[in-house]
Amino acid sequence: MGRTHEAVLRTPTMIYVRESHVERMGKIQDVSYEILNVLEFNRFGCIFAPIILYEFFLVGTNVYSFSLLNSTRKRQSVVCRYPDGRLVLYCKGADTVIYERLVGGSDDLKKVTREHLEKFGSAGLRTLCLAYKDLAPDVYESWNEKFIQAKSSLRDRERKLDEVAELIEKDLILIGATAIEDKLQEGVPDCIETLSRAGIKIWVLTGDKMETAINIAYACNLLNNEMKQFIISSETDAIREVEERGDQVEIARFIKEEVKKQLKKCLDEAQQYFHSVCGPKLALLIDGKCLMYALDPSLRIMLLNLSLNCSSVVCCRVSPLQKAQVTSLVKKGARKITLSIGDGANDVSMIQAAHIGVGISGLEGMQAVMASDFAIAQFRFLKDLLLVHGRWSYIRLCKVVTYFFYKNLTFTLTQFWFTFYTGFSGQRFYDDWFQSLYNVIFTALPVIIVGLFDKDVSSSLSKRYPELYKEGIKNMFFKWRVVAIWAFFAVYQSLVFYYFVTVSSSTSQGSSGKMFGLWDVSTMAFTCVVVTVNLRLIMICNSITRWHYISVGGSIVAWFLFIFLYSGIITPYDRQENVFWVIYVLMSTFYFYITLLLVPVAALLGDFLYLGVQRWFFPYDYQIVQEIHKDEADDSGRTGLLGIDNQLTPDEARSYALSQLPRELSKHTGFAFDSPGYESFFASQLGVYAPQKAWDVARRASMSSIIKLSFRNQIEILNNSSGQIVLNEEKSRIQCSRL
Repeated sequence: MGRTHEAVLRTPTMIYVRESHVERMGKIQDVSYEILNVLEFNRFGCIFAPIILYEFFLVGTNVYSFSLLNSTRKRQSVVCRYPDGRLVLYCKGADTVIYERLVGGSDDLKKVTREHLEKFGSAGLRTLCLAYKDLAPDVYESWNEKFIQAKSSLRDRERKLDEVAELIEKDLILIGATAIEDKLQEGVPDCIETLSRAGIKIWVLTGDKMETAINIAYACNLLNNEMKQFIISSETDAIREVEERGDQVEIARFIKEEVKKQLKKCLDEAQQYFHSVCGPKLALLIDGKCLMYALDPSLRIMLLNLSLNCSSVVCCRVSPLQKAQVTSLVKKGARKITLSIGDGANDVSMIQAAHIGVGISGLEGMQAVMASDFAIAQFRFLKDLLLVHGRWSYIRLCKVVTYFFYKNLTFTLTQFWFTFYTGFSGQRFYDDWFQSLYNVIFTALPVIIVGLFDKDVSSSLSKRYPELYKEGIKNMFFKWRVVAIWAFFAVYQSLVFYYFVTVSSSTSQGSSGKMFGLWDVSTMAFTCVVVTVNLRLIMICNSITRWHYISVGGSIVAWFLFIFLYSGIITPYDRQENVFWVIYVLMSTFYFYITLLLVPVAALLGDFLYLGVQRWFFPYDYQIVQEIHKDEADDSGRTGLLGIDNQLTPDEARSYALSQLPRELSKHTGFAFDSPGYESFFASQLGVYAPQKAWDVARRASMSSIIKLSFRNQIEILNNSSGQIVLNEEKSRIQCSRL
């Protein structure tokens, strides 16, 4: 009797299944099935164990034992007892491990199944093989004792369970294969293509078959027909012949030799393409079995050199350990900055092995997110994470570090020049409080504002020109040359501060006729230092907000408030009247104001000339983009995005257009668009039927006025190649017409 089954609920001990009978339409019943002996579930166990339980509970079997499925074993087994007493081991796993454990014979079935697997893989489906084995009662009882001992072991439990599983998972009979579709998330191909343009080399480490991995790589724009593809696979006739003999030592030796030959051949060919003028881009595809031998110490250097010459690398049928090994190979062998991104528990080791780990929160669980440095909801958000926020963060950090180096070197060198005139006696040039508060108050806040808010180009332009990211890859803003330039101007400005102030003050005097002393000169020099280093920060900002003005102006004002109070208070402790009334004496002379004006100008003149020459004759890429779009408004809102050469996608344009529609806040619905009837319109665009709500109909009937739109604000927005949204003032309602 034909039935269809739907699992509606699963608990740790029960599975509830809804059965519907084909012959008796409308006959539906809910049936509960009990889970008996379970070893343990990990990410894969949670997915496949219920499936196997479900399949065999339906025929009235009892499940006695489970064998753990993980990405290292790449299989899972379950032992079932039928009502007639028959004991059967069912095994479900990757085709590579299942075929290794099949009993001899049934070559036709194996051949047909392999053809089906290749067909499914080429279509981008994820495949698994099913096999079974009848067990004698005495064999099962003997094995079950070992299984229970391994299960209760406190040491090396995982290893012992694997060893016990190996004893029974052999001489299997092939049943067939399964295939499921695993669709890519929205925006993945565009994201990968954009990251490739940004100079980022993308490697795919997956447990799928090679055919599936290649199909996905094409769908992601990671591979294309113009690339030269190097394929190193264990699915060759020569390797299969050796595997059929069953000698494991000979198999290992033969595969290693074949991998070595393929690596050498591919590397020589890659070097030829690499030195050619217009050679194609290269791509490497290798499966897990060959990768296991390629990661051998004698071959890993060859594998690394070949991989680094390729634009794309795809490793299929790999285990979590191999993912971590490949990541460590690039991280330590090539000394490259690595980023790993994954969404499942089998990606945790890879995420932890990389410099930066990114976890995707989704249906695969939260293990990857918990082990990562950053968490995102979808893969396409990686573009914003790297090209926008990552790039901005790099530029800000470079500016903060180099600016801290500059301002402290400038401040310290003015004291260093003073020691030449004191015979290195230890006489201090500045007051102790000046030195203590220089980094804490007088120059602290502006650099924090730069580290938080500075950005060279907008977010949309950062994604529009992903090549800007290459400046960070080349470390353009933190090279020794950049540090040397900052150091040069720090030395120059310290000389200006010290010698300009000391020389000019040697002939100056206060209103009382007294010559300026040490503390008058040092206070004047320190004032020039505080003003200059704060103004210098403004010159390196790409975007200046009110917070920049407040922080810079506030820091300078804070210095004057401090010196007014500090020099106006006399105390017998420690100061010996060093700076008492100094600022009042200085500000009573014309010398103070002319020095405060001319010294910062002279100090910053060199920086101004250098920045001008550099921007005009040796510009960075982001400066070129700034000049191209200097007349365009900032894209802080969606209007700015829409104004930049219409870079919005059709979906974004539709969303923006609908956001501009007149709104009436609803107290009845939770829809963001809130106006009556818009729910159905939005849902129809997504292919979902959403009937109009009764309260919306009532509200429309009770509306006392109809929305009127101005003729001047008439908007015609192209929705996509086949439609548009028209807002017309001459009609009293909003028309959404499909052309």
